[in-house]
Amino acid sequence: MEIRGRKEKMDCRECERLIPDFIGRKLDFPTLKRLYEHVGQCGDCREELDIRFLVTEGIQRLEDGNAFDFQSELEQRLEETRRNINFHSAFLYLGIVMELIAACLLGGVVIWILL
Repeated sequence: MEIRGRKEKMDCRECERLIPDFIGRKLDFPTLKRLYEHVGQCGDCREELDIRFLVTEGIQRLEDGNAFDFQSELEQRLEETRRNINFHSAFLYLGIVMELIAACLLGGVVIWILL
């Protein structure tokens, strides 16, 4: 279901399909936000993220010979995602406020000219 040009909520099937892109840092902001919110509410998808992160990152680290603390690295990635979402959301709201101010100023100028 579309609401104002974006999907309302992510379902488990879509979340599972997007987990590799999350791990590879390939998601756009709206999709990243929806995935983060879904994983925060759905234990099954969070478990799927844990498993895929462990497999993807763990195998790469083993091949490189590096140590790997799966749980803390995933938590760091999710915390980084939360900070990015908050940062981008602040700019989106700032943009809306700036548009409203500009519209008010423009309206004021038009009224001033007409009077």
